[in-house]
Amino acid sequence: MREFTIAKNDAGQRLDRFVSKAVPLLPASLLQKYIRLKRIKVNSKGAKKDTRLSLGDVVQLYINDEFFQKPSDDNAYLAVATPKLDIVYEDDNILLVNKPAGMLCHPDSSWSYNTLIANIQAYLYKNGRWRPQEENSFVPALCNRIDRNTSGIVIAAKNAEALKIMNEKIKLREIDKYYLCVACGKLTPPRGTLSDYLFKDAAKNQVYVKRSHEKGAKTAVTEYETLAVSKNLSLIRCRLLTGRTHQIRAQLASAGAPLLGDGKYGVERLNRIYGEKKQALCSYKLIFAFETDAGALNYLSGKSFMLRSVDFVDKYFPKTHIE
Repeated sequence: MREFTIAKNDAGQRLDRFVSKAVPLLPASLLQKYIRLKRIKVNSKGAKKDTRLSLGDVVQLYINDEFFQKPSDDNAYLAVATPKLDIVYEDDNILLVNKPAGMLCHPDSSWSYNTLIANIQAYLYKNGRWRPQEENSFVPALCNRIDRNTSGIVIAAKNAEALKIMNEKIKLREIDKYYLCVACGKLTPPRGTLSDYLFKDAAKNQVYVKRSHEKGAKTAVTEYETLAVSKNLSLIRCRLLTGRTHQIRAQLASAGAPLLGDGKYGVERLNRIYGEKKQALCSYKLIFAFETDAGALNYLSGKSFMLRSVDFVDKYFPKTHIE
């Protein structure tokens, strides 16, 4: 139990607003629940959420100690009351989650709990599959990441061994990643390989396509196949042979077929016409194409996982069958 004595600067506040500031990791829904259950009291008595606090009042909080920690990226999961996850696959070692467009995989420069990793950790914590108080160093972690406004499958490791193996398989390119996207215009030929060099401007978080090698530029190779064409839009499937920042977005734009909705590499006029504010890009399929021993994860070898539906495909190419 923790106690707070209301000082001059805190007097006059509503109880719920004071507690939300005093215990920022406590989810709003849990705060309201604890007030109803009288686990949050004023002067040893139950109180309503809109009770106005007076100078000298003593607020008693019967709340678990972990919620009183200082907010940080490492404990953001505590602030997630109801994890929001679209789980594609789960076993004792890994978790495959369909990340929605608009959600960050990890926190950016400002602290935030509404990230994919915070929701995954909260899900495992609340289900008793991860007990941080019993761990010396390991926390569930993402093995890959995708852009904020890109949707699709992300791999999370639930234990240290799985994380090590998955990271190694990604490094060895033994996990095939397939993307679906809607591009403005057409690619010629409709099927082929884009092989370029990408130079990243870290300050602008933008990459530039180079036809020949330059200092600081890295090889980028993408296989593509046009699945359908409707008016001025193309549905394209891409397979990444390298994993560079903004690879598909930059290469398709350079090839004359920028992604619909892409605010960085796309055509703003077309984005406005279609009313799209997020790039139509989704990591929709993974194949565990292990060529070397995967130890505890050998059972995944040869298995593939695919999303049942992709919103922009349903919207612009509803009759196209995807495999």
